[in-house]
Amino acid sequence: MAESKPTHLEPSKLGTKAYWDALYTTELSTHASDPTLEGTVWFDDSDAEAKILSYLSPGSDSDSEHSSSSSSSSHPSPSHPHNLSPPTASILDLGCGNGSLLFSLRDDGWSGHLLGVDYSEQSVALAKSIAASRENEDLKSVEFKVWDVLNGPLSDILPPASGGGWDLVLDKGTFDAVSLSSETDSLGRRINEGYGERVLQLLKVGGIFLVTSCNWTEAELQGWFETSTAPNDEKTKLRMAGRIDYPSFSFGGVKGQTISTLCFEKVVVE
Repeated sequence: MAESKPTHLEPSKLGTKAYWDALYTTELSTHASDPTLEGTVWFDDSDAEAKILSYLSPGSDSDSEHSSSSSSSSHPSPSHPHNLSPPTASILDLGCGNGSLLFSLRDDGWSGHLLGVDYSEQSVALAKSIAASRENEDLKSVEFKVWDVLNGPLSDILPPASGGGWDLVLDKGTFDAVSLSSETDSLGRRINEGYGERVLQLLKVGGIFLVTSCNWTEAELQGWFETSTAPNDEKTKLRMAGRIDYPSFSFGGVKGQTISTLCFEKVVVE
């Protein structure tokens, strides 16, 4: 059983906008000098992007548990475990960095509305520069915008005719960074405590939130997003719907992973 509210992380400079602005200013300058250098791919040492692509591939359930995948003899092509359609699914990447995950999804056939947002202007400038440098690729469906995940107006980024929100919301390290901030919200909470509530506002009912973290265990992520994120005014909540398996290690008789990726679905509370 996941505890209702995991213990907060100690604040770090990685939880400040100044840190990320400085990082992406450097990476933007490096990319301008050599377009083949596209900056940091977070969790690359764990092959997280490839794992995420595999998990999201239609018919793939090799790395998932608690999946809703199903098949039928009347459907020769395997269905997607979360009813996502690569040609049409709308995808929002929170804290997009250099855009690497969205570019990988686009290359893998996800050709719907793809939007990456980041509160660092330099991050968005880098992602746009990388997109422009890939002259031989069709990246028209990949968009990047400066937007604050916790405070930006929802009307600025909700897709048109969205049915209430995005089909898929991605987070690869952004919740980690938010969790390292010492800032508090209007209720006096550390700002990461309101992150799940924000995700609910961004998803359509039945939409999927896929979050990858190196700072939180699977049980802690479940605690933050399923257990301690209360149902909103629409009577919806986040329910764990899958996970990605990474190579594990054992230390002192305890088994663990260096990173965790969990999948949550926005469901109506019965």
